[in-house]
Formats: sequence, C-alpha cells, structure tokens
Amino acid sequence: MPIDATLPYDDQNIFAKVLRGEIPSRKVYEDDHALAFHDIAPQAPIHILVIPKGAYVSWDDFSARASAAEIAGFIRAVGHVAREQGLVEPGYRLLANIGGHGHQEVPHLHVHLFGGRPLGAMLPR
Repeated sequence: MPIDATLPYDDQNIFAKVLRGEIPSRKVYEDDHALAFHDIAPQAPIHILVIPKGAYVSWDDFSARASAAEIAGFIRAVGHVAREQGLVEPGYRLLANIGGHGHQEVPHLHVHLFGGRPLGAMLPR
C-alpha cells in the first residue's frame, strides 16, 4: 500500500529494522551514511536498494533536513554500488518512489538500482 511521504518517520518500518540489524539483509555496501543491499523480490537480474542511514521518509525530507555530509555520502554510495556491480557500462536505472502517487511502500527514503539486462521504456507511452 502506498504511503504518504509527508508523514512523520516510522522507526518500525522494515528498512529501519534492517539498519538496526533486526531483519537480515544481503549487504553489498555500507559506510557511515548509507547501506546498500539486494532487494528480496528482485525485478531485474541486479536489483539493489540504497538507503540513507538517517531517519528520512522522502527526497523532500532528506534534502531539507540531512547534513551536507549525509547527502554527499548517500549520492556517493549510489555511484559506488553502480561501479562495483559493473553497471556504469552498459547502463542501469535508478528509481525512487515517493508518496502515494509514486507508489512508495516503505516510509524510508530509498533508491532502487536496476541493471543486468536491457530494461525497456520506463513508463508506457
């Protein structure tokens, strides 16, 4: 069920539990600002989620409240994972679902990194 990205952060969401180690994940990268792990229901041969470690619901929330170091660290983590997974060439897709219209299901900011095959058009025309 899509969530409202303007709601307060829910520290019981699944990604908060992953960050606390309460739910296992298949980590591919971690640093002070971000965690990247394989999606449990992959939609492409490579489907990795990258999340900031801070309690942020959406891009709006993150861009308004995160420190410059957190923002830079999160963006660098996405690039690092893409490089480490060998996705820079031939290419990959980043997707962030925000709010109800964007069909965001977990109220913690996250980016899906898809690759490993041609992905086709993003939206039907």
